[in-house]
Amino acid sequence: MEPEEFYQSLAIDKSPLQALRFNPYYLPLGGLRHGRPQLEGETYFDLASNDYLGLASDPRVHQAMTEGIREYGASMCGTPIATGYARILAELERQLARFTGLEAALVFPSCYQANVALFSCIAKPQDVILVDHYAHASLGQGIKAVGCKIKPFLHNDMEHLERQLAATAGFRQVFVVTESVFSTEGSIAPLGVIVDLCGRYHAIPVVDDSHGIGVLGKTGRGILEEKAIANYRGIYTASLGKALGNAGGMIAGNHLLVDALRYSCPGLIYSTALPPACAGGVLCALEIIRHEFGRIGAAMRENHRRLLETLRRRQFDLRSGPAPIAALHGGSAENTISLAREFFHHRILTTPFVPPSVPGGKGVLRLILGAKLDDEGLQGLMRAMDSLSPPESAPPIPVNYNVSTLPAGAGAPAGSVRETHGFS
Repeated sequence: MEPEEFYQSLAIDKSPLQALRFNPYYLPLGGLRHGRPQLEGETYFDLASNDYLGLASDPRVHQAMTEGIREYGASMCGTPIATGYARILAELERQLARFTGLEAALVFPSCYQANVALFSCIAKPQDVILVDHYAHASLGQGIKAVGCKIKPFLHNDMEHLERQLAATAGFRQVFVVTESVFSTEGSIAPLGVIVDLCGRYHAIPVVDDSHGIGVLGKTGRGILEEKAIANYRGIYTASLGKALGNAGGMIAGNHLLVDALRYSCPGLIYSTALPPACAGGVLCALEIIRHEFGRIGAAMRENHRRLLETLRRRQFDLRSGPAPIAALHGGSAENTISLAREFFHHRILTTPFVPPSVPGGKGVLRLILGAKLDDEGLQGLMRAMDSLSPPESAPPIPVNYNVSTLPAGAGAPAGSVRETHGFS
């Protein structure tokens, strides 16, 4: 194949989005105005980001990041194992372990990178990994890279999981992988039951708490606090770029596991360390959560309640779980993106999930309000939502619109692995 022919084979057909005159992907957002993003001079309500507690725009976090730059510079320009392990990064790892109640923690440039890198370091070809159907794409990619046996279990179905566990005799090690909060719908894993089952069958649980840390639990410490799980003997990962308002990821758990990863995990030792400014920002966010989660968490939950109330009044088809995520049933990919366009026309940013991030015909439009808006901003949002067209009268879809021509992964950055990775 000639180079030009090869590059042409990669070309993406964007005509469906052009026909719709709306592309929700890679929007070139500008800076914030009163905590809200700008786009071509217009101010939007941001219900697309995962900034659950509004900490990404908190001046105290900004100040902590500025101080990190002043002390360490913009970057350590080295890997953590060589030249990039700044004192502030070591302190962040100690504080994350303390915050989650685990023995030790490691910080990665992103949770995606942490999840992808983890499994090749802990699993062998003679092992078996049981994984929830809805597990995040990063978990799926990491699992498939190992080359061991993979057995998916039905979403949050503990009877099915136990049947799978009962059939794992003969494997060297068994792992059970799940998320805490499933981001397309807001369902929460029954992690307490999973941990009990793992104990009964000598398996190791692995939980990604990216949408739980800073959100779940009485004091915002995540899924382990929410489910009252003490002395967790499994593996814990989480993003530092959602409720913690910054960037990066983490793996935490047994100190022997963390020490082994510290010296052998390629995703850590061959990547430039997380910038010190980000470490300072996360440290500040942890302190804010420790002292103020009662107030901020209550605001997040109240705002979510008001959002759901408004969506129900407008007769949208809600498919939301108990987490503070509003999930609207979009149906086909075409209708899901059309629904996102309706919100966009009213200056509201949302996240449309379409295949391959979700199965065909099960498109979801996700809205996360969190605690980002003050009372004035919240009232403005509610007025904007009250002017939305009812779902049945949304603008029609062009007849030639076919989202199946979109590239793999175009639906959303954090969707189900059912079609993307074949866990079905």
